[in-house]
Amino acid sequence: MRHIDPISLRLFIAVCEEGTIARASEREFIAPSAVSKRIADIESDLGISMLQRSKRGVTPTPAGQALLKHARQLMRSMERLQSELGEYAEGARGHVKIFANISSIMEFLPEELSAFMLAHENIQVDIEEHFSPDVVRGVLEGQADLGICRKSMATGALEFFPYRRDHLALIVNAHHPLANRSTITLRETLDYDHIGLSAFATVTSFIQTIARESGQELKFRAHVSTFDAAYRLVQVGLAQTILPREAASRYTELFGLRLVPLTDTWAQGEFVICVRDAEALSPSARRLLNHLLASAH
Repeated sequence: MRHIDPISLRLFIAVCEEGTIARASEREFIAPSAVSKRIADIESDLGISMLQRSKRGVTPTPAGQALLKHARQLMRSMERLQSELGEYAEGARGHVKIFANISSIMEFLPEELSAFMLAHENIQVDIEEHFSPDVVRGVLEGQADLGICRKSMATGALEFFPYRRDHLALIVNAHHPLANRSTITLRETLDYDHIGLSAFATVTSFIQTIARESGQELKFRAHVSTFDAAYRLVQVGLAQTILPREAASRYTELFGLRLVPLTDTWAQGEFVICVRDAEALSPSARRLLNHLLASAH
């Protein structure tokens, strides 16, 4: 197994994840011929085909799937080793990468990360916004140390920790017929047009399903990609929207909006933190995980 070195393993993982040698070479900034040579050396050394090749690309064979599983584990172990040794080196800085969905970023995460970094000035935290399914995928593939997503995504091989909750509410302007309600159900909102938010796609899809199960439809007047755009359209009276009250409450005065909590039992959402292996996290990532869980409680 003399050819199975860390570089070859990394390239094999890239080929399996990208589906073609060409895309893997672009991702890893190496010539396609060099990638092919590395894969061929692994197959020659072991005497087993690792990839099923076709005109549309490549897929791992059963042996390739086994190698992919262990290659990911080995690469993660090497990353943890480098990270921990780096943190023990004098003057070194810890580094943690987080993938988080838009709701967590809008509702509570910035304050919690700010408090953590003030308490740990030598630890750098990078955060990227992703949809919840992409958060889980990114953590699984080792692109992020921690992920924050909706509980509905808590399936598969990762470890999931209960984190925070939020509560859905109807957002309307002050002149809307429902503006003076103290609480409301989804069914009572369906006679009016809604605004869909692509960044909130998981919950929007769920609400659509609930409406259909009650024999009604969620009618969309517009679809937008940001919370600010939704607030502005509600402000001018184009339609109403449903968002977490934790995200919207700080903007109600700014945009002249009214917030009416939904009383449906499903209107309470849950967030989870996901990791590949909590015991194997770097010291910095473990500190951040403990901080987030402690702040939530």
